Amino acid sequence: MKFTPVNKSNLEKLAKYYQQCSYRISDYSAGIKIMWQNSGYEYAEACGCLLVKSRWYGQDYFDYPVPLGENADIRGALGAYGEYCAEHFIPFRLCDVPACAVCTVLSCYPNIEIRVERNFDDYLYLAGDFIKFEGKKYAGQRNHIRKFRALYPEARFETFGKADRDRIRAFWKKFGDRNNTPGAKTELRFAHAMTEYVGSDLFISGGFTRNGEIISFCLSEICGETLIDHIEKALTEYEGIYPATVQEFAKTFAKGVKYINREDDAGSRGLRISKLQYQPLEILRKHSVHVKTALNRLKKIPVIKGENGVSLTPITEKDIPAYNRLCLDDERNRWWGYDYREDCPNPKRDYFYKDQKKDFSNRMAMNLAIRKDGKFLGEVIIYNFDFKGGAEIGVRILPEADGQGLGRYAFSLAANYAIYTLELTQINGKCMKENITSEKMLSSVMQKIGEDDVYYYYRKIV
Repeated sequence: MKFTPVNKSNLEKLAKYYQQCSYRISDYSAGIKIMWQNSGYEYAEACGCLLVKSRWYGQDYFDYPVPLGENADIRGALGAYGEYCAEHFIPFRLCDVPACAVCTVLSCYPNIEIRVERNFDDYLYLAGDFIKFEGKKYAGQRNHIRKFRALYPEARFETFGKADRDRIRAFWKKFGDRNNTPGAKTELRFAHAMTEYVGSDLFISGGFTRNGEIISFCLSEICGETLIDHIEKALTEYEGIYPATVQEFAKTFAKGVKYINREDDAGSRGLRISKLQYQPLEILRKHSVHVKTALNRLKKIPVIKGENGVSLTPITEKDIPAYNRLCLDDERNRWWGYDYREDCPNPKRDYFYKDQKKDFSNRMAMNLAIRKDGKFLGEVIIYNFDFKGGAEIGVRILPEADGQGLGRYAFSLAANYAIYTLELTQINGKCMKENITSEKMLSSVMQKIGEDDVYYYYRKIV
């Protein structure tokens, strides 16, 4: 599976998924993906679903799959995420998972960690409430609107199109002069950039004008039954302009939807108070889900003792010369189907040592030194976790240890540890068809389950 950066040219492809999306959360929208491009949004399509990857604080995250059509397979799409993470040795982390989807994730994966951050929960309202502002709970909004109408009778609400982009840029210039915090400036810069989408088929926009000048501006999109309000800004010297804008925007654009999502408050006290005053129907929780491997239960790489002086232990800095000799051996790499030059053409002395440490730090793989009487003679790796209780085991040894049965014994030690300590339910293995030695070893301990043009595949279910 290959991810492609989100940009203006492919935004409509994403929008066709979001326009049918029922999650109601603002992050599942074309506007969020294009407005916050600094998050490194990339997308792929698999199993009839949209898959989106982002990057926050040096960590990769994945959106919950968005289905399109009756044949979409969300569980299959989640599996595609897992395969991608296993292939690239990165943690499997889902972000912004809607409450309706948490049970599906729980049913797919036995070992997960769930977190919720209040600052990023969305505020959901009934569209009909904003259109009418009826009842005692909206008395404050009605009073502000009446005052706005009385003070500025010449103000009128307009729908904006391409011809209004210069007026909108003038509005941003006025609005920007009063926002000095770094967070506000960043948001303003991204919001300003969305001006080029005004008048497109993907978004709807409008606001109040006075004497031809724009004094409030909103930009939204419709996703399923929800109008998602991406931008809602106004010049606050016009008293009552915010509630007036909220109501008129709803009257103009929200008659055909059930809900209005006004996004999160980003931890701003003022925004939280304001959004709560509009009486939300629901505060939409966004769940961060870390799908863990069996390695997450380990604090450190273990020492696994065998017989006749054989043991599996952590790879140390003292092993670097011997480990490099193993990792740089083209013959060994050929049997593994891996060429280190694809990732690092000119590796530094400690490249392979640090790389395996990073993989364990992410709990995506565990490399163990194969030792006999303390001497480094090869490695065994437990990797390619499917997040459902299965993983793959691979072994390679230095040339001087060939023909001693060391590889087979190390594989057996690692497999027993994986089954009885890590509690894996499935062990997988593969070897190239011409690798007779590995074929004999795997056939002796596992069941052959298939083949392709290059590999034989093996499995042990426990």
